[in-house]
Amino acid sequence: MKQELNKLAQFLKEKRTQAGLSQKDVATKLGYSTSQFISNWERGISHPPMHTLRKLAQMYGVMPDQMFQVLLNATIDQIQIDLKEKFYSTEVELQN
Repeated sequence: MKQELNKLAQFLKEKRTQAGLSQKDVATKLGYSTSQFISNWERGISHPPMHTLRKLAQMYGVMPDQMFQVLLNATIDQIQIDLKEKFYSTEVELQN
């Protein structure tokens, strides 16, 4: 997972622990048979499906708009990083 999207991972872990929930609690409430999904989200290995973010916001006592804003900001930051990398790697190729 990209580095900026780890902001979402950190946010999810922070809000879950503030809500007093274990990864297993969250997995059970979402209907997952294992907490590995939640662990992967919180480590930035994968991210929750969009329809799950609203459920997480409700479980964690977070306004859906706040969850959306964290995701949006992390995504925008990552797009900027990706575009810079592509732009400057193309520039180097053109110079050679």
